[in-house]
Amino acid sequence: MSEAAAATDLFVGLTPDRVLEAVEAAGLATNPVCYALNAYENRVYEVELADRSRVIAKFYRPTRWSEEQILEEHAFLAELAADELPVCDFRPFPGGGTLRSIDDIFYALSDRRGGRAPDELDDELAVRVGMLAARIHNVGARSDALHRPRLTSEGFVHKNLEWMLERGTLPGHLAERYAAAARAIAGLYDQLSAGVPFQRIHGDLHRSNLLLRDELLRVLDFDDMVIGPPVQDLWLALPGRDAEARRLRESFLEGYERFRQFDRSSLRLIEPLRGLRIVSYSAWIARRWHDPFFPRAFQEFGTEGYWLGEVRELEETLAAARSDAGIAPPEPEPAEALTNADYFWDWEEGR
Repeated sequence: MSEAAAATDLFVGLTPDRVLEAVEAAGLATNPVCYALNAYENRVYEVELADRSRVIAKFYRPTRWSEEQILEEHAFLAELAADELPVCDFRPFPGGGTLRSIDDIFYALSDRRGGRAPDELDDELAVRVGMLAARIHNVGARSDALHRPRLTSEGFVHKNLEWMLERGTLPGHLAERYAAAARAIAGLYDQLSAGVPFQRIHGDLHRSNLLLRDELLRVLDFDDMVIGPPVQDLWLALPGRDAEARRLRESFLEGYERFRQFDRSSLRLIEPLRGLRIVSYSAWIARRWHDPFFPRAFQEFGTEGYWLGEVRELEETLAAARSDAGIAPPEPEPAEALTNADYFWDWEEGR
């Protein structure tokens, strides 16, 4: 990455004045009020307009998505909004379109919606999230997105693993274990996902991307929209492995199947998908480490304890994936027989 590109990637020139200028370019008069909202990958601001109402300005991290990829996110949101799904679609600019750029940074505007993420999903909320996910998937299945990534082992495991190994991101004594588990999960995902339909999905449907206010449940942040199996959105909403999580998944599916049939055989993809996310998440942090936000937010990243925890989680995920798929764990390699030389450090043959 060149010095100029690195500076752009860090949003160095994106001062409050430039944020206000970007909003005013949409034909909106502003007050000098601009708040940065919590975001790592992109930069998101709440801006007050002259009439005291507020809009959200989202500035996309340069070099991550192409213009075509961002417009596919916007098109999906527009389709969902047209079907009266509670999402945060983007406002059109004067002259049309929902995407503009300032200082080579793409940005878009949306109306501010209040609320907060639910603390947890109970049965009632799980049913409601299931209904929303089904309606999103019904729209997502209508057409394709030619430029968005597919949820593949190549893109989410192999390329990320190769990148981390080449740069020595992993401690040397743990790299082999980590890579072996990651590659095994990738291979299992390829095997189990063969024949499973892929389509446009949210891709990152965890609790923090839900907004609840006055009993209205809204789905946020389609930035990670991907072409993948619908079960991805189920497991991220309810990621646990215990009996409670499995029971809540049934509530999710109860709501889902009011609007759309769910292929329950795809539930065996949950653990491999978890493994893909474990690898891609660490690689994402490593790729963004030059951004000062990341060392402050992920203080344990890169430590011995962090990577040991990641190795163990990958190995546990692999074991769970094999169990869910009815695949017996591999037989342990037989240990070499010990000799006298192993027991006595000064042993000499023929003595």
